[in-house]
Amino acid sequence: MHSFNRLGGYGFVVPVGSEDQVYFSAEDIEGGDTTLSEGQQVTFVLVLGEGRFEAKELRI
Repeated sequence: MHSFNRLGGYGFVVPVGSEDQVYFSAEDIEGGDTTLSEGQQVTFVLVLGEGRFEAKELRI
């Protein structure tokens, strides 16, 4: 589950088994397509960013 702001180029995903949203940037979406649809299933890697976890290497 996630939300994506196309104009801002960022969004949030919710890891399975969690209720906490994790930030991601459109630059971290792999495969050439830099947009996602709300609710679309994705895989990603969690990394510790500047004081928070961020999702990287997003794949559809």
